[in-house]
Amino acid sequence: MASAAAPCLAPPGGQLRHLAVELRLFLPRVRVGEARETTEEFDRQVFWRRLNEAAAKVSGEATALTTAFSQLPLPSPQETQRFCEKVHAAIKAIIAVYYSLPKDQGITLRKLVRGTTLEIVDGMAQLVEALSITPAQSPENKDFISCNSVWVACQQVPRIPRDNKAAALLTLTKNVDFVKDAHEEMEKAVEECDPYCGLLNDSEDTSDHHNDEDDVLGSPTNQDLYWSEEDQELIIPCLALVRASKACLKKIRILVAENGKKDQVAQLDDIVDISDEISPSVDDLALSIYPPVCHPTVRINSAKLVSVLKKALEITKASHVTPQPEDSWIPLLINAVDHCMNRIKELTQGELEL
Repeated sequence: MASAAAPCLAPPGGQLRHLAVELRLFLPRVRVGEARETTEEFDRQVFWRRLNEAAAKVSGEATALTTAFSQLPLPSPQETQRFCEKVHAAIKAIIAVYYSLPKDQGITLRKLVRGTTLEIVDGMAQLVEALSITPAQSPENKDFISCNSVWVACQQVPRIPRDNKAAALLTLTKNVDFVKDAHEEMEKAVEECDPYCGLLNDSEDTSDHHNDEDDVLGSPTNQDLYWSEEDQELIIPCLALVRASKACLKKIRILVAENGKKDQVAQLDDIVDISDEISPSVDDLALSIYPPVCHPTVRINSAKLVSVLKKALEITKASHVTPQPEDSWIPLLINAVDHCMNRIKELTQGELEL
């Protein structure tokens, strides 16, 4: 009896494209996947050792695949199949390690591990897809592959914080930096009285040539490009509110650093969750002060930011990181925030009544 014929393998490029699709199918599962339930006691040292080993394995497989497709002759369909199987297994392995991190180790820590895992999976999918389209040695692919994110993401694994307090501090520090950058951009624009920081200077040179027809066609007027006196007056308390946001995050970060306890996982997660809302709220307010300024929108965004700040202060005050809830800085900051909001209400009341 004749033996069964060996299955016909797709060409190397087709196999790589199929692998890229399979890898991308992992992404939504990792984003929403829950920790695997187990009766075994969690061993932190074992987890981090396994995660580091899994990342090194992915990096090694990425290098082997790239090397194989960077020289002629290119791998045969059978060799390509083996490469694809190894890459697929390495990615599945690092995802499995991530799933082994239980929730009780901290949601903030899990988010950081999940984020790095997603970057590794997505980076590998990009690499495989790039190799399937053109050879690695081609000029258009060489630069992309040399700095591909899969290796960068794998190198980040040993730098991930090892506990939820360290993860909380890292996240809070990033939030402080985001708000600091937003505040500096706002201040720079105000100091220069140029909301678009000179980007429109070229158009000013031709302003003498504008005619009535230009206005009819909707060319921007000064009101669209620059702040009115009323706008500039409104920006002052808005800037103060952003300064208060920066101070709030800095104070919270200091309290977590000095008083945060590693075993108080849930409280640290609550503090980080509400603090994560401050930077996007600051961005919304900052964007709304650029001309043409809609004063009611500024008022709404200011109120949202104030609400988030007060909630962040309340959660921090009620947690273990504030051993003396009566500490004067919290009510002082709340008073400063209220003062800013009251001033914004005064300056926007007229438009609301129209």
